[in-house]
Amino acid sequence: MKNFQSKSPVQEKELQLKVPSVTDYMTPVSRLITIKEDTPVLEVLDLLLSKRITGAPVLNDQGEVVGLIDDKDCLNILLGGAYYNHPVEKDTVGEYMSNVMKSISIDFDIINVANTFLTTPYKRLLVMDHDGKLAGQISRRDILRAIKDMNMGSTW
Repeated sequence: MKNFQSKSPVQEKELQLKVPSVTDYMTPVSRLITIKEDTPVLEVLDLLLSKRITGAPVLNDQGEVVGLIDDKDCLNILLGGAYYNHPVEKDTVGEYMSNVMKSISIDFDIINVANTFLTTPYKRLLVMDHDGKLAGQISRRDILRAIKDMNMGSTW
C-alpha cells in the first residue's frame, strides 16, 4: 500500500506526542502531607512553614477529604488574633479550611491537568482514584516539572 503523505508509518509514529499520566508527576497519598480537621491551626502554620508547602488536604477520621487548608486560609489567623482580638490558640483547622477545592481523576494526563489549571483559579488539584478516595495531589509546579522533562527528553 502506498503512503501518499511521503512519510513512512514509522516516521508518523515517532512524531506522536508521548503524554505522561497525572500519576507520573503527582505526589502520591503515601507521601502527601495531610491534616486532620481537629488539628490546632497554629500547628498547621508551623507545618506549612517547616515543610515549605503552601497547603494540604484536610481529612476526617475516616480518611475522607473534607477540605483544604492553604496559606491564604491561614491569613485569617492574623485577622482573628490581631484585628478581632480573638485568641486563636485553641482554633482548629476546621474553622479556617476551605471546602472550595477541585479534584480530578487518576486517569487524567498532564495535558488535561494543565488545561484544568489554565481554565480555573486552582493552584493544586486533588487526584482521586476510581473509588473516590484520595490518591494524591498535583500542583502547577508539578506541571512545570513535566514540561521541563518533556522538553529535555524531546518527546514532542
